[in-house]
Amino acid sequence: MSNLIHKLRGDRVIWMTVLFLGLISLLAVYSSISSLAFKREGGSTLHFLFKHGLMLASGGAIMYYASTLRYTYYSRLSMLAIPVTAGLLLLTLLLGSNINDASRWITIPIINQSFQTSDLAKVVLVVYLARVIAKQKDEEWTLRDVVVKLMVPIGAICGLILPANFSTAALLFLLCMIIMFIGQVPMKWLFAIVGLAVGAFMLLIMVNEAFDLGVLPRVETWEKRISSFGEADSDANYQVEHAKIAIASGGLLPNGPGSGASRNWLPHPYSDMIYAFIIEEYGSIIGGLGLLLLYLILLFRSVRIAGRVEKPFGSLAAVGLSLMLVLQAMINMAVAVNLVPVTGQPLPLVSMGGTSIWFTSLAIGIVLSVSRSLEDPIPTTDEQRPRTAAA
Repeated sequence: MSNLIHKLRGDRVIWMTVLFLGLISLLAVYSSISSLAFKREGGSTLHFLFKHGLMLASGGAIMYYASTLRYTYYSRLSMLAIPVTAGLLLLTLLLGSNINDASRWITIPIINQSFQTSDLAKVVLVVYLARVIAKQKDEEWTLRDVVVKLMVPIGAICGLILPANFSTAALLFLLCMIIMFIGQVPMKWLFAIVGLAVGAFMLLIMVNEAFDLGVLPRVETWEKRISSFGEADSDANYQVEHAKIAIASGGLLPNGPGSGASRNWLPHPYSDMIYAFIIEEYGSIIGGLGLLLLYLILLFRSVRIAGRVEKPFGSLAAVGLSLMLVLQAMINMAVAVNLVPVTGQPLPLVSMGGTSIWFTSLAIGIVLSVSRSLEDPIPTTDEQRPRTAAA
C-alpha cells in the first residue's frame, strides 16, 4: 500500500478524496441498483456492480496516466481537440442515439461503448480557454481577439450541446464566464458575450416556435420543468418529491448500508438521485455534509495548487476543471433537495455512469498533472538546451 501511495505523484489529498468518492460510489450503486437489476438481469446485481467497478478502475488508470503527462502538453492538444470536438457534437446531433427527444450519445466502434460527447467537450473547452487567456495575459483584448478566440469556440461548443442538453450547455457557459473573469478578461467583453448569448438564445426559441423547425425539440420539457418547479403535485417534480421522502427517511445519523428502501420507488437512485439515496442510508451529517465536504476539499486543493503554480495556463486549468466538477456536483445536490429544477446532471465520480467517469477522471488527472509540476518543475528554455562541452 505504501509503495502504491509513493507512486501517486501530485497532490495526495486529491488522490485520497477521489479514492473516498470511488468507494462511496461502489457502496451506493451496489445498494441502489437492485430495482434496475431486477428489470434487466433477472434480479442479479453483479453485472452492474462489475461494470461500474470496471469503469471506476479504468477511470483511475486514466487519471494516473493523465497526471504523468506534463500539463503544458494539454495546452497544445486543446487547439487540435476543439474542432474535433465540435465535429463529434455535430455528429451526435445528426446521428446519435435519440432518447427522450435528445441525441446525446454516440457509440465508439469496436468496443461498442456509447459516450456522451458533451462530457468530452466540457474538458476540452475549459483547457482551451485556459490556454487562450494565458497567452493573452500581457496583451490587450481587441474585438477581433474576443470574437475569434472566445465567442466563436464558446458559441460553437455550447450551441451544439444546447438542443439536446440545455442544463449542460448553460452550466458550461456559466463556467466559461467565471474562467474569463478569473483570467481578467475586461468586463465590457464579458457583458457583451452574455448579452449576445442571451439574445441569440431567445431569438432561436422564437424562430423555432414560429416556423416549427424542430431545432430545439426539448423546449416544452424545459418550460414544463421551470413552470412546475416547487409544485408538489406536479408530474415534472415526481423525482424530487420522492427524493425528499428518501432524505427525510435518512435523518441525521446513518441507518447503515443496504437500509435504503427508496431503491424500490425512487427514480434513478443510482444516477441522478444518488445523493438523496446516500443521505437515506448514511444520514444528513455523514452522507450529506460529508459528501459535500469531499467536493469542497477537491476545490480548495485545486485553488491552492493554482495559487502556487507559476504558469497562468496551469492556474486557470486547475481552477477551471475543478470548478467544472464541483459546480456539477452542487447542481446535482441542489436538485435532490429541491433548490433548482430537475437538470439530469450526474454526481461526478459517484453516480453510476459510463464514459462520463472517464472524462471526469481525465479532468482530475490534468489537475494532478499541474500539482505534480510543483514537485518536478518544468525546466526553463535555458535548462532544456543541451550542455555543450567546454571549448
